[in-house]
Amino acid sequence: MSKVLVIGGGAAGMMAAVAAAYNGNEVHLFEKNEKLGKKIYITGKGRCNVTNASDIENHFSNIIRNSKFLYSAYNCLNSEDICTMIESTGIELKTERGNRVFPKSDKSSDVIWALTKLMRNVGVTLHLECNVSEINTDIEQIILKDSKGNSFEGDKCIIATGGLSYPITGSTGDGYEFAKKMGHTIEKTYPSLVPFNINEEYCKRMQGLSLKNIALKIVDENEKIYFDEQGEMLFTHFGISGPLVLSASGYLSDIIGKHKFCAYVDLKPALDKETLDKRILKDFKENMNKNFNNSIDKLLPKKMIPVIIELSGISPYKKVNEITKEERERLVDIIKNLPLHILGVRGYNEAIITKGGVSVKEINPKTMESKLISNMYFAGEVLDLDALTGGYNLQIAWSTGYLAGSSIY
Repeated sequence: MSKVLVIGGGAAGMMAAVAAAYNGNEVHLFEKNEKLGKKIYITGKGRCNVTNASDIENHFSNIIRNSKFLYSAYNCLNSEDICTMIESTGIELKTERGNRVFPKSDKSSDVIWALTKLMRNVGVTLHLECNVSEINTDIEQIILKDSKGNSFEGDKCIIATGGLSYPITGSTGDGYEFAKKMGHTIEKTYPSLVPFNINEEYCKRMQGLSLKNIALKIVDENEKIYFDEQGEMLFTHFGISGPLVLSASGYLSDIIGKHKFCAYVDLKPALDKETLDKRILKDFKENMNKNFNNSIDKLLPKKMIPVIIELSGISPYKKVNEITKEERERLVDIIKNLPLHILGVRGYNEAIITKGGVSVKEINPKTMESKLISNMYFAGEVLDLDALTGGYNLQIAWSTGYLAGSSIY
């Protein structure tokens, strides 16, 4: 039996503590906040997207970096397993669109409660408001020191301190500093699953407008396509956000400064240009004696109409029966290709996850143990692993945490 010290009371840390204690170890979990799972609490807009109820192949197709590293972790604990564990505590789960799993209550606090109950059932000792500031591995035992000068000795240590996203929850990059001092390589970090800053001021004029069933295509200065998907997006005072945008940032956040990117929004992806033109002609016919600005309210959201009219170059007061074919073509083109020049991504305060982290080349994928420092393990977002939205990032935390804990005897 080992004395195991787990640093971090988030998803990976709590799961690591449970797994290590299952094996009969004496487990101590250290959390700098006054409560466990602060980041879990705000995930999924406060509902907590626990995982994705799909097969491993689908999970891996949604993991952007180092998915192959996770084979052992997912075989140790998959999405079905985490659901079974949480439901064993009495918390009911439900599956929604896109196979996203949430607590039936829509309360993320239920998930934190379930994990806390699992830890208590196996005798994990919790140290809340304990900010670990130093790890000493120079002697046979591992010694942690907190910011108040207290010391804690153990045989094994699991670092599950998260990344840099949502620093208000306590994710301030502590794990990167610990790892760096041990000689680990830290792959450059970036905010990811994060909104975009956009150059065009008309985003601000449309702030609050949510669009469904649109297509978002992102290209660089050479017209190379980096992202092209359909879904939902939202205009904000600084640019754009929403599910499509967050997913796009997962691919672009680490290269956004290396190219000039432009996003094109197709407001009517179900219609080709010819069909859309016929639709506009139909609307014009029904509003033959109206001004242009009063003729497309069935076609576009009210908040968007002034912007589209301005970009089309057609006078808002022009009678629709006077609009030329060329002017209609410009209107169609704007509706099918609304341009948004990307200035960059928002910061860590708005990022769901951190891209980058401790290099997985220096971690044993079968145990999560460091290849450089024996008895030192890593789990969760502190590692260079990231995925798209949909419950995949939390599953990475559950799986790597469980594997790290269960590898310790």
